[in-house]
Amino acid sequence: MAVPKRRKSKAMRDHRRAQWMRSVPVPSVTLCPRCQEPKLGHRVCANCGYYRDRAVFVKEAE
Repeated sequence: MAVPKRRKSKAMRDHRRAQWMRSVPVPSVTLCPRCQEPKLGHRVCANCGYYRDRAVFVKEAE
């Protein structure tokens, strides 16, 4: 079984990890059709509490 002869430097390790993080897609942010606030797709809107024209939770008045 192959074993590394020398230890990888911290710079090489960090360079590899940085390239991996670059390939991870950024989550897409859409506007809520009800209140026009930005929200993540397939999630309940934190501002109005609706998901697909259905009230999931009622936001209390401040």
